[in-house]
Amino acid sequence: MVDNLTKTLEQLRKGDTLVVWKLDRLGRSLRHLIELINELEAKEIKFRSIQDGIDTSNSIGQFFFHITGAFAELERNLIKERTKAGLAAARARGRKGGRKPSLNKQQTQMMLELYQARSASIMEICDQFKISRKTFYRYVEKAKIMADANP
Repeated sequence: MVDNLTKTLEQLRKGDTLVVWKLDRLGRSLRHLIELINELEAKEIKFRSIQDGIDTSNSIGQFFFHITGAFAELERNLIKERTKAGLAAARARGRKGGRKPSLNKQQTQMMLELYQARSASIMEICDQFKISRKTFYRYVEKAKIMADANP
């Protein structure tokens, strides 16, 4: 559907009217729908939804979309505020965000010692600690940065 919508939008010109049967057939979300209507408005293309009785070629239709847009923005801001408050509360309880590290400090130290002593291959170290090569190199890089920061 998105490809057809993109093609249709490319063909519309100033003064045209995009007509849809129902709003929910046009946008993935309220935010997407409002962005789309604003894009049409900027190109001086009118919008009409038959089932919903919306027509941006008149003042009432435009007003409806501006009000809807304001509510959508308010909703986004409230979600951001609640998310920030939740993260702050979790931090206050001592919780950190993100995933737990693959290795604890003792395992990391042991892995780095094996690597520096060259007593095992990188693949053997990865197999022993059940980590990927990418994770291994991330730990090695982090250790180098820490060593450079604390000479």
